[in-house]
Amino acid sequence: MPLAIVHSRGLDGLCAPEVAVEVHLTGGLPSVTLVGLPDVEVKEARDRVRAALQNSGFEFPAKRITVNLAPADLPKESGRFDLPIALGILAASGQIPGKALNDYEFAGELSLSGHLRPIRGALAMVLAAGSRGRHFVLPASSAREAALAHEVRVLTATTLLEVCAHLSGQGELSESIAASTVDHDAGAYPDLAEVRGQTQAKRALEIAAAGAHSLLFAGPPGTGKSMLAIRLPGLLPPMTREAALESAAVLSLAGQFSPENFGRHPFRAPHHTASSAALVGGG
Repeated sequence: MPLAIVHSRGLDGLCAPEVAVEVHLTGGLPSVTLVGLPDVEVKEARDRVRAALQNSGFEFPAKRITVNLAPADLPKESGRFDLPIALGILAASGQIPGKALNDYEFAGELSLSGHLRPIRGALAMVLAAGSRGRHFVLPASSAREAALAHEVRVLTATTLLEVCAHLSGQGELSESIAASTVDHDAGAYPDLAEVRGQTQAKRALEIAAAGAHSLLFAGPPGTGKSMLAIRLPGLLPPMTREAALESAAVLSLAGQFSPENFGRHPFRAPHHTASSAALVGGG
């Protein structure tokens, strides 16, 4: 069949709208055309995918290939569409069964050798895919954080060959299993009991933590404002699973999430000379 459709996910802030990667093969001079508001990183996929397919032992079709990333009005960025594009080309050219693609969603950047590289926002994509009932195939390093969602079965792969073998029934991808508990270890945070003196400031810190109030420390440098503020997360109640997932999804978008820190209250300590644009962003 000269047409194949592979399901994937884009990123729009914390949202991860579904993206259908449509691949069509037709006669004519050999070329690869990418449409659907692709960014430069996405356009470069044509060279990465060609090399990955050839180095994995597959044939790159000498035909006119059109790849449409739908919906057309959603900007597409990063290399997460490399794997769906490669699978679409293989399915459209008959090298893997196309029907097997309907039960999965794919995301992953391909190296020239066919190995899968990690992507940003894996957890946000899997959370958005929960209502679709499909399994999600991700690079091994990204699947570990995505498995925290629990609602979706996350399969881990290290190479394009492993994914194709799974779809062809010649192999089986392993499922990524994450810890089912949120880290509530108070010892992971600096302890307020280590602070000597500062009775009034510590009392204010405890009241703010108990009542979820905002708090402003003012004073000259060296009086202990940062020392006290860094101990606030240790006073806060444990994060709910929903809050922990939301916090982890934000960190995943920035590429700063580590599964070992799941459930820990995030803390930022910007320098006192940081501008307002540096704190909250421009635009």
